[in-house]
Amino acid sequence: MADIAALTALIEPEATALGLALVRVKMFGGTSDPTLQVMAERPDTRQLMIEDCAALSRRISDVLDEKDPIVEAYRLEVSSPGIDRPLTRLADFSDWAGHEARIHLVEPVDNRKQLTGILVGTEGDQITIDVRKHKEMTIGFAQVAEAKLLLTDKLIAATQPLSLAGADEIIEAPIDGTDETEAEEQD
Repeated sequence: MADIAALTALIEPEATALGLALVRVKMFGGTSDPTLQVMAERPDTRQLMIEDCAALSRRISDVLDEKDPIVEAYRLEVSSPGIDRPLTRLADFSDWAGHEARIHLVEPVDNRKQLTGILVGTEGDQITIDVRKHKEMTIGFAQVAEAKLLLTDKLIAATQPLSLAGADEIIEAPIDGTDETEAEEQD
């Protein structure tokens, strides 16, 4: 499998050059279907437009083709982190304070390997989460194996799109793959 730190070192400057913040670089799918997943966002909006995805994908592809850090064939997936986003940077835990999250720990703390509750925030490299039906718990960032926001009405309200323009337009496409003029010519 590929070295994620080395891949991140290649990919991050490309994201930064486009004004994007890198959220996560991850390989998954094993040997049968290896996929390089790259998540990024605009720091000011925490969103990623399709044009941003396309531009970042082209830049990453060029760099990876040149450096060839992944031996086997793989699929490149460039996307936004989405609403129920992974929390990968320490700042994410303070930026999303007040929202519900699930944190998987490297080692159990208070006999818990998973903490689910409301993020309280950070202090230094410590994360505080108000664990449901338990208590507030503080853990070190290094203790986090994986974390993500949980989809709630509050989170949906906080992540409304910048623009809904075009959301109500319906574009009809023929099912057989021909366009309308080809279909009319065939009649």
